[in-house]
Amino acid sequence: MLTRLIWRNAKSPCLAAAILVGMSVSVAQAQDVSLPPELQEVRAGLEKYQDVIVAVHDGYLSTIGCIEYPKGMVEGTMSYPAGGMGVHLINLNFISPELDPTKPQVLIYEPHGDELRLVAAEWFMPLPVAGETRPSIFGQDLGGPMEGHEPLMPPGMHHYDLHVWLWKSNPAGVFSPTNPAIKCPADGYSFAESAPKMVKHGEH
Repeated sequence: MLTRLIWRNAKSPCLAAAILVGMSVSVAQAQDVSLPPELQEVRAGLEKYQDVIVAVHDGYLSTIGCIEYPKGMVEGTMSYPAGGMGVHLINLNFISPELDPTKPQVLIYEPHGDELRLVAAEWFMPLPVAGETRPSIFGQDLGGPMEGHEPLMPPGMHHYDLHVWLWKSNPAGVFSPTNPAIKCPADGYSFAESAPKMVKHGEH
């Protein structure tokens, strides 16, 4: 039915074909990530943030830069496989000692030309907020504690975090901090960073 309407109303066969191809790509991307039921529910609740403007309206603020870790981890740093993260948008209103599956503190987007595509969500907690207990969610302990990710965060921003690749398949695993399939643009606000240093629990 939908296909028939597109062919009928498009001004040319070429336009109709382009629309259908675009739809097919979107569906393929959505079906690319295999998730357990709990994470499927989380992803469904965050689908509105495919539109980055909706995320901004809801209080997510862009950190501007696209982040990659081409060298992965070295001794004394977090265990990051070589790969990218993308562009982070953080919502400071959601920072709390209690983690809510429906309210990730960070949304992560991958640049594609002049578009940003939603690829992951991140649950983030500063060390002073966590207190003496390591935070966890989805049966996973958050990684850390670690220094802030320079240059977009001050190194003194000690924190825990957990990335969940809800929209983009990750060969390193759905909870891996980095994704080798993420590529940042060669120009503009792209940063090839070193993995953040680990810190001791209680170092604020």
